[in-house]
Amino acid sequence: MRVWRVALLVAGKDLRIERRSRVVTNQIVPFAAVTMVMFAFALDADVVLQRVAPGLVWLATLFSMLVLVQRAYAIETDDGGLDALRVAGVDPAALFLGKALALAVQLAVLEVILLGTAVVLYGAEIRLEGGVLLVTTLITATCGLAVVGTLYGGLAAGFRGRETLLPLLVLPVVAPVLIGATRAVESALGTAGAVVSEGWPWVGLLTVFAVAFGVGGTLAFGPLIDE
Repeated sequence: MRVWRVALLVAGKDLRIERRSRVVTNQIVPFAAVTMVMFAFALDADVVLQRVAPGLVWLATLFSMLVLVQRAYAIETDDGGLDALRVAGVDPAALFLGKALALAVQLAVLEVILLGTAVVLYGAEIRLEGGVLLVTTLITATCGLAVVGTLYGGLAAGFRGRETLLPLLVLPVVAPVLIGATRAVESALGTAGAVVSEGWPWVGLLTVFAVAFGVGGTLAFGPLIDE
């Protein structure tokens, strides 16, 4: 319980920093929206856009996540905040869980906005019968992205050129999340005749991924940032 209390304090700190700086609302959300608009210009066909809308939502989320992770660790490393937390005796597991929780909250807000953008720009339709699957997919995929981003963000934070290193580390690892979340959202929206039952196995994959990296990240985060 103490680990989770500290994790909530770390998450609250990160969220307060973002709320006061308004980077998410002033930079990340416009960046993601522009990305969605550029996808629309590039494909330029209503039928194609409706078909690939779920994948485009997750691509925009993934690109935005890289910016969020770099921003979160740039603050910590530039001011020595990460070292100060370690010197103060903060449990690395609590630090990892807290930063992952803060990232997950920001990603969840961004995903809701991007889904709304897909409805407006691409003509995607959110069906009532797929609502449970859609919400479950958002939760599991967000958790998976958050733990991976937090883990590899901490690993890349200590290296020079971390801005280019982070995408090289993260993008191959999150491929299962991108594929699974896309397929599950397609089933939730009924894209190309997909049915809801087809999406639940993909949710299982997302859950296994999130749990595996969550446990692994909790155990490995301390040695990674110490190195």
